[in-house]
Amino acid sequence: MVNQLLIHDDDYYVPDANQLVTEDDTPVDNFASEKQQRLLVGSLYSSAQEQTFLAAANVGIYHTDGQPAIVPDVFLSLDVQVPENWWEKQNRCYMVWRFGKPPEVVLEVVSNKEGDELGKKLEIYEQMRASYYIVYDPNQQLGEKDLRVYELRGRRYFETEETWLEQVGLGVTLWEGEFESRQDTWLRWCYQDGNVLPTGDERASQAEQRASQAEQRASQAEQRAQILAERLRAMGINPDTI
Repeated sequence: MVNQLLIHDDDYYVPDANQLVTEDDTPVDNFASEKQQRLLVGSLYSSAQEQTFLAAANVGIYHTDGQPAIVPDVFLSLDVQVPENWWEKQNRCYMVWRFGKPPEVVLEVVSNKEGDELGKKLEIYEQMRASYYIVYDPNQQLGEKDLRVYELRGRRYFETEETWLEQVGLGVTLWEGEFESRQDTWLRWCYQDGNVLPTGDERASQAEQRASQAEQRASQAEQRAQILAERLRAMGINPDTI
């Protein structure tokens, strides 16, 4: 069966993308998971990132010849980008042999106990050699912990309490707040100082606040200047000649 997936070029071959399922159009997510995924991916792209990267939600990753794709809720891969013609069959999903490396981070949002996030999926991501595997379990379906971080050390994953992903230069944190009119606890990317990566709306709001504060300072400075001018005139001094 594997031979049907191979394109031979002398001694080099790659799996034939035309034989792979790059999308099946099956709706699998709920409102909460979909919004959480969009927050994680969107904040990466709306923040000023100097490094080239590719982040996506619900996009398949082909990691091993002859094996089906695995579809993490979110993944982040550094120093790669989507090919120019992303409609071509071989460019529609993440094929490790085409990008030359696995993603640094794969992330699953747990909705129920059927996903086997701590079993089969962990084994696949470990075999794929993703540097970090993050399991966000907001309803504690898998135990008492709502956030688990696994780091690849050698060939094995080890769970760590460290939420700063040193090899990525980002961290993850649980954040209480409002996103798209929904107040909840969200999993967010963060900088080393703990500040979260802002979304596009948050950046726009911050810019608006800065502009408003600058306008207030300018208005206050103008008022002080007018008061000073009035005092000078009361003293018989023309402020326009100073």
